[in-house]
Amino acid sequence: MVIGAILGADEFGFATAPLVVSGCILMRKCHLNTCPVGVATQDPVLRRKFSGKPEYVVNYFFLVAEEARELMAQLGVRKFSELIGRTDLLDTKKGLSHWKAKGLDFSRIFKMPDMPAEVARYNT
Repeated sequence: MVIGAILGADEFGFATAPLVVSGCILMRKCHLNTCPVGVATQDPVLRRKFSGKPEYVVNYFFLVAEEARELMAQLGVRKFSELIGRTDLLDTKKGLSHWKAKGLDFSRIFKMPDMPAEVARYNT
């Protein structure tokens, strides 16, 4: 999530992880109404198998936010909005020297966007 923000993302989708935290075992049967653990079904017999609790999902997101705050502190950033588009915070040396990256041009991905004065003032 932090790397995504550094590369310019300002929204994130959490789809599968909260389902897994709730007890989903990724059987890919959601559309059949036959979920074996009762996460994605309306069948009362199968729903009784559901053992998930809202607290599990809340705890997961709490831990995601805590890790994001730790990484932001290491980078010297106080607000998440300060990360967005800050490619200068990435350490790209190790990745760019990897043999799979030879010949690839990452200049457009790692380019710092030109920020209008109003936006730059808002982010500080």
